[in-house]
Amino acid sequence: MIVRNPPAADWDAFVQHHPKATGYHLWGWREVFEQTFGHEAHYLAAAESAGGQILGILPIVGMKSMLFGRFGVSLPFVNYGGVVADDDGVARALLDEAVKVAEASRWKHLEIRHMEQRFQNLEAKRDHKVGMYLALAENETKQWEAVDRKVRNQVRKAQKSNFTTAVGGGELVDEFYQVFARNMRDLGTPVYARRLFADLARLFPQQVKLYVVRDKTTPIAASLTFGWRSLIEVPWASSLKEYRSQCPNMLLYWEMLRTAVADGFRTFDFGRSTPDEGTFQFKRQWGAEPQPMCWEYWLPAGQKLPDHSPKNPKFAAAISMWQRLPVGLTTVLGPHVVRGIP
Repeated sequence: MIVRNPPAADWDAFVQHHPKATGYHLWGWREVFEQTFGHEAHYLAAAESAGGQILGILPIVGMKSMLFGRFGVSLPFVNYGGVVADDDGVARALLDEAVKVAEASRWKHLEIRHMEQRFQNLEAKRDHKVGMYLALAENETKQWEAVDRKVRNQVRKAQKSNFTTAVGGGELVDEFYQVFARNMRDLGTPVYARRLFADLARLFPQQVKLYVVRDKTTPIAASLTFGWRSLIEVPWASSLKEYRSQCPNMLLYWEMLRTAVADGFRTFDFGRSTPDEGTFQFKRQWGAEPQPMCWEYWLPAGQKLPDHSPKNPKFAAAISMWQRLPVGLTTVLGPHVVRGIP
């Protein structure tokens, strides 16, 4: 049977023990989606009986966007989500229930973010995005030796500029956000609210770390990592463009790598990229290897696959306008816009 919104403890017990569950499947993310962003979450679980053992899960978030209308995603704003179940029958039952939610909510589509195709009857986007993964060495010395010589020289360049680094938690949110908001404005991308990163540091103190590179007291590069089991991911990283020639971003990434090795992680996830674009090449120079992602879609009759990419030509004018706005204004307007962009 399918249970909507089961007890949080039962849900997390399943996530903690299932090898294919990701850290984004944890119940705490529901608070992020509902309280931080203001969306409606539907957490579906397949169980043997009412109150019985959970056999599979599918978290879905309903989105209301001024740009794209109403739709559902598993999961928005992050790289991973989708069904977690060993049995194909259980997975299909969860999908069927998700379609009922989509139809009742009159969504234009339901997007399910998997690493490989799970449902052959759904339309899918393959290879439009890839995850970038680096196998970590057993200690810092070997990790440094594994880094490309050109990259090492760029890290040294930042070190010679006497930049300093800090690693911590919620106490670094303000500095992180100062850099992040500037960088997002420069890219023409609406920025998340500061509250998102403060909430993540509060809700996931064991999984989340923040990193800041400073020029004296000025933050010039910053990132956030999320660790889960043997893998650590960097979903958000930024640096100030006026410091680009001094390579603080390279020092930032080296600090994340060396910390990940010290903390015992085995794989560093650089986050998703579009193949062959700038961020893809940046991650490749660190030795990261691509792995295709597969995003599957339920579509009502007559609906086409959505295109929310900033590369869509119809967004070019809006991006150009956004890049000219004051940073302070983008931090006020941005959260209202970006909450509807998955």
